[in-house]
Amino acid sequence: MSDVINLTDVSVVRSGSTILADVDWAVAEGETWVVLGPNGAGKTTLLQIAATLIHPSSGIAEILDERIGRVDVFDLRPRIGLASSALAVQVPDNERVRDVVMTSAWAVLGRWRETYDAADESRTMQLLSTWGLAGLAQQRFGTLSEGERKRTLIARALMSDPELLLLDEPAAGLDLGGREDLLRRIDDLADDIMAPAVVMVTHHVEEVPRATTHVLLLREGTVVAAGPVGEVLTSQNVSLTFGVEVVVEQVGDRWSAFVSR
Repeated sequence: MSDVINLTDVSVVRSGSTILADVDWAVAEGETWVVLGPNGAGKTTLLQIAATLIHPSSGIAEILDERIGRVDVFDLRPRIGLASSALAVQVPDNERVRDVVMTSAWAVLGRWRETYDAADESRTMQLLSTWGLAGLAQQRFGTLSEGERKRTLIARALMSDPELLLLDEPAAGLDLGGREDLLRRIDDLADDIMAPAVVMVTHHVEEVPRATTHVLLLREGTVVAAGPVGEVLTSQNVSLTFGVEVVVEQVGDRWSAFVSR
C-alpha cells in the first residue's frame, strides 16, 4: 500500500508560536486514523496540512504522492474530502440539503448557474440515503439538527469519491444517540473495500470508532505516540497526552477513559 499522507519533520510556526513541531506521520491506503489530543494540541492544524489548506513552515508534506509546495493544490483538493465546523458556517442557511451535497461536484457552496448531470443526481441521492438524509433532501440546511448537519457535510465530502477523507471533530456537539449513529455510519464507510483512507480528529477517547486501525496522539504540537490503535491507546500514553492520570479501557470494540483516583 502507498501512503496517502507522508509528513517528515513537519513544523508550523505562526506569529512566533510553534503549533506543530517536528511531526513525522504516515497514513497508508485503507487505514482509518484517529488524531486524539486536548484543545490546542495542533490537531486541526495537522488536518489543514493534510487538506492542503496550509503549508508547513518547515519539513516535507506529501499528500497523495504530491509534495506540497511543488504541486497545484487546486488540482489536488478534489481528491480530498473534508468535513469541518469551519465549512458548516459557510453553507447558506437556505440551501437545500440535496444541493449542499451536489455542489461539491463543482467545489462551490450555494447553487448559482452550474449544471449537473444524471450521474451527479444519482451520486447525491445515493449519499443522502447512505447517511440517513434521503427524507431531508429538500429541507433547508439551516433547519437541520446538529447531527443532520454533520452527516450532510460528510456526504458532501464524499461526493467527489475522494481518496482521502478528513473529519474534524465530526461528533462534537452531538448527544449520545447522535454520536453513536454517526460513529456507526463511519464504521460502515470504513468497512467498504472501496472506502478512502480516513483521518478523524477528536479529543474524546469515547469517540474512537470501531473501525479505527491507527491512532496519533498529539500534545502541544508534538507527537506523543502513533501507530496501531491497540498499541497506542494505552493509559500511559493517553495520560501523557492529556496531562492527567487516566485509565483507558477497551470494552468490546470501543474505548473509554476515566480519571484514576
